[in-house]
Amino acid sequence: MLSTFTIALREGLEAALIVGILVAYLRKSTPKSDLKSNRRALLAPLWLGVGLAIAASFGLGGFLSFTSAELSPRGEQFFSGSTSFLAVGLVTWMVFWMKKTARGMRDDLHGKVESALMAGPLALATTAFFAVAREGLETALFIYTNFKTQGSASAASFGLFLGILCAITLGYLIYNRSVKLNLAKFFTYTGVALIVVAAGVLAYAVNEYQELGWLPGFGSLAWDTTSWMSKESLPATILGGTVGFDTTTSWLQLALWATYLAVILWAYLKPRKVSLSPTHG
Repeated sequence: MLSTFTIALREGLEAALIVGILVAYLRKSTPKSDLKSNRRALLAPLWLGVGLAIAASFGLGGFLSFTSAELSPRGEQFFSGSTSFLAVGLVTWMVFWMKKTARGMRDDLHGKVESALMAGPLALATTAFFAVAREGLETALFIYTNFKTQGSASAASFGLFLGILCAITLGYLIYNRSVKLNLAKFFTYTGVALIVVAAGVLAYAVNEYQELGWLPGFGSLAWDTTSWMSKESLPATILGGTVGFDTTTSWLQLALWATYLAVILWAYLKPRKVSLSPTHG
């Protein structure tokens, strides 16, 4: 539950902030004359693009779930393992991309909306679609792969629903300036949490490929707790949903999980270098 909540909160708030930036800029750029009709004419294609992006995200989630259910056991293992590797790569890229571009995101979106306004309603809808779809499609893929690592689908679903609800609420309150949130710290902390979740998804993907015989070390276990803690037990479910713990973990899974965490967290948290331009006397 905690991992799906974190994913939905982080990605949902990003999408909500993007929508808020777009709406605020459109309202600011609307001419004073005939304000109400102009706003309606501009906001309609924007909300159309946002709605289509949300629909595409749910569509991807449904497609992944349906495809996985229709495959043979080995096909399902290949599909789950491959999408998990892909999700880890995308999430890793996303947290670093957000860290690098967060400060300039507002200006970048303003520039895209300004160009879209000159091109027409269709361009505005397209701009809104791609701005939100990037977050939504990444979230759908990562949520799907994270669900595969969860012991309780109902708890994971509740965490997803709660995270989306909190993200929408926070986004609305920030837009109306009813609440102030240190977004830099928020995205840093949730970025760390996503990296931890991604490490668990990576370990799951390794296990799927080991069972297929495509990676070595399937029978060489670092631990096996099933004799005293089953995979469906509450402690295993909580640990699995937070740090990617599995009751049967191979040495290869443990090694790649630890290496990924150490390397990615170090790279993500290390201070940014400030280049100092030389002064001339």
